[in-house]
Amino acid sequence: QVQLVQSGGGLVQAGGSLRLSCTASGRTFGIVMAWFRRAPGKEREFVAAMNWSGGTTLYADSVKGRFTISRDNAKTTTYLQMNSLKIEDTAVYYCAAKRGQASDRSSLYGYWGRGTQVTVSS
Repeated sequence: QVQLVQSGGGLVQAGGSLRLSCTASGRTFGIVMAWFRRAPGKEREFVAAMNWSGGTTLYADSVKGRFTISRDNAKTTTYLQMNSLKIEDTAVYYCAAKRGQASDRSSLYGYWGRGTQVTVSS
């Protein structure tokens, strides 16, 4: 089992930055970490993912060049650095974990954080 605890988020003006954190505990060796988000009235969508070694990262086209996923040396905390935030980035952000390869498919992730609100204002 893997438990995920999220932190970060909040309210920021368009063009600003925020960093989200997600700390994993339990059987964490080898897990892929990812971020998804759900905007009001929309389905959950993929944001970014990183495999255990950090050698593979995936990004949604909508966040490429603005968001960066990273992991600490212990590989138990994953960060999502969000720069140049746009109003359309407003959503509840979820971290997720799985074993195996990094993927943008939410159905493949078996472990989820509780979510954290990110609101970008004009």
